Amino acid sequence: MTSAHGAPDGAMSSPSGAPSAVDRFCDAIDRVNFWMGRAWGLTIIAVTSAVIFEVIARTTFGKPTIWSNETTIYLSAMAYLVAGGYAFLHRRHVRIDLIYERLAPRQRVGVDRFTFIFLVAYAGTLIWTGAEAAWTSFLQRETTGTPWDPPIWPVKAMIPLAGLLILLQGVANLLRDTGMAGPARS
Repeated sequence: MTSAHGAPDGAMSSPSGAPSAVDRFCDAIDRVNFWMGRAWGLTIIAVTSAVIFEVIARTTFGKPTIWSNETTIYLSAMAYLVAGGYAFLHRRHVRIDLIYERLAPRQRVGVDRFTFIFLVAYAGTLIWTGAEAAWTSFLQRETTGTPWDPPIWPVKAMIPLAGLLILLQGVANLLRDTGMAGPARS
């Protein structure tokens, strides 16, 4: 059974049927992860362009670049990190579906609550150690030491951001899975 706005029973909603604060929070997290995934997904076009440029510059003109390799590594790493929240939004992270799908809904909620502890530990580690590494890299003005020599801190700064996006999406997913929030809106 669902409430007036389509949320499962137990989901918090206002008497008017308007989305609750919990629903709005979950929807906001969904939007952030959706747009971060889309925006950083576009960097793959830049990565592909840099690779094509490098191939042409190297093979056709015999003039390899000093920036192409690191640009592709940086952008790919950043997109990969930020894609974690996007993948979690779309429920594409690893889960043993063979077992999970055979569980009763109530058992799934129990598994979701239990595994959430590990998600918090993982995301918390990304946030804490990633922030320390990024801040240290920034303060030390750490670079790659290559001829191009770009700073490393922007890539390292994506680590705690990735942890935060995954954690927030995990909270939103758990709230929905346990019936404390309505289903995701498209």
